[in-house]
Amino acid sequence: MSLSQKSVTTALEGVTVPGATASIVESGLVRQMEIEGGTVRVLITLPGGNPAHADTVRAEATRVLQELEGVEKALVDVRIMPVQAGGQAAPAQPQVGSQQNPAWADRVKGIKHIVAVASGKGGVGKSTVAANLALALARDKRAVALLDGDIYGPSQQMMMGGGQPMADQSGKIYPVEAPGGVKVMSLGLIIDPDQPVIWRGPLLMKALEQFIGDVIWGDVDDMVVDLPPGTGDIAITLCQNVPMAGAVIVTTPQDVALIDARKALAMFQKMDVPVLGIVENMSYYECPSCGHVEHIFGDGGGERTAEQLGVPFLGGIPIDPEIVRGGDSGKPIVASRPDSPAAKAFVEIARKVAAVLDQ
Repeated sequence: MSLSQKSVTTALEGVTVPGATASIVESGLVRQMEIEGGTVRVLITLPGGNPAHADTVRAEATRVLQELEGVEKALVDVRIMPVQAGGQAAPAQPQVGSQQNPAWADRVKGIKHIVAVASGKGGVGKSTVAANLALALARDKRAVALLDGDIYGPSQQMMMGGGQPMADQSGKIYPVEAPGGVKVMSLGLIIDPDQPVIWRGPLLMKALEQFIGDVIWGDVDDMVVDLPPGTGDIAITLCQNVPMAGAVIVTTPQDVALIDARKALAMFQKMDVPVLGIVENMSYYECPSCGHVEHIFGDGGGERTAEQLGVPFLGGIPIDPEIVRGGDSGKPIVASRPDSPAAKAFVEIARKVAAVLDQ
């Protein structure tokens, strides 16, 4: 019998949690499964209960997998999902003794602060904010890296000027150095930009793990991570596996964007990641001829939301066609027009972020 997800699933059907009648497969406790050559990785989540059950399930699942033909190594990660008030399970957290890949923790030791830039929905300019925030932090003589965590829709390869990553003899990758000395890594730098990424959860997690662990970042003060929109697997996996210094939430003034921003903010709070503040992008338009200010998408929504949720309001970014042109040409506005109102707004936001990180 060849090694496949079906054969792995069949083997795990013989594993039960002590005291339960249904198997971990029937109970839906097998959350992720990955097969690479002779290595099988499985994630199992247990809804509360006795922590000793995790060791029992891990040992039994490892045993049945190692008995499968073609399996050279079985890596079984069992996580307990604590039951909160109301009977709902909290997000799974790694338990002591679970088999974690050391790439997540050991290889970020040279990075002082990891900051996520997130949004509840697409189209609010999150990647633009991430790119300009990274450049603005670098202006203050900080060593900065920019990781494009949007695996499905990478864009930093365009915004930061492109380039070709180089590898060392062991196969580890050097990030591309963008304007301002920012180190950049994006899936868009190493794949055909016209090739769609049709991956499911385990492959996405593997790609993110390699960007964290197999890229030679060197010593970095601040790593800015451009997350995909929403509250999906990549954001959750990053929060669970690396020490996050905080998150910056990007929104626009209109109510529909603010609703989704609240969801993103709530996710980080549940994951015990500090929310550094809210950035309101496309905040207003100022006529260059007469100076008239028009709040095209509404007025003050981001600041009100920050006040209601008890988090800092980092600032508003004005609408400026040069922001778009700069992103398309690989020269974000902080680098191409540092004296513009938009660039100055990004610099001020970066200084607020840096002040919190340095405390």
